[in-house]
Amino acid sequence: MSEDRIIKYAEAILAVASAENNGAEVEDELFRFARAVEGSDELRLTLSNAKIPAARRQQIVEDLIGDQATSATTALISMLVAAGRGGDIQRIADQVVELGAASRAKAVAEVYSVIELTQDQQTRLASSLKSATGKDVEIKIIIDETVMGGLLVQIEDEVIDGTVRTRLKQLREAF
Repeated sequence: MSEDRIIKYAEAILAVASAENNGAEVEDELFRFARAVEGSDELRLTLSNAKIPAARRQQIVEDLIGDQATSATTALISMLVAAGRGGDIQRIADQVVELGAASRAKAVAEVYSVIELTQDQQTRLASSLKSATGKDVEIKIIIDETVMGGLLVQIEDEVIDGTVRTRLKQLREAF
């Protein structure tokens, strides 16, 4: 799908979320769902398979999300899947997050961690990243077991790798 279409879908999602007065919540839930889809080839292929009836793909979305997201988020994801955009969910979600953060004059930091960070940890990390980059930062946590420990942070074009894996690799190379 063209970048213009991705942006149009993202803008429409943000408009609906804003009208529902839960823009940030929809952004976060859509981001998390997109990461779940990204982590499963089978799910990604199923949601983007035009041979599977749209109603069945929508039911899969609703079954997966259950009560873990707002009804607005569920309806928006279901609409994307019904419109044949299941394969574009990640790109659309990334654009939604980027546009939403930009509207709040913030940069988005994708933080890869093996565990969920507490609100206090997220606040301290955002403060540290603001000191390092000079920008207000919005944190998006991505749970990734391959991290093993520590954090990997991507903010715009910059990557800060504080993972245990990288530190062990650096130690091995030093000796």
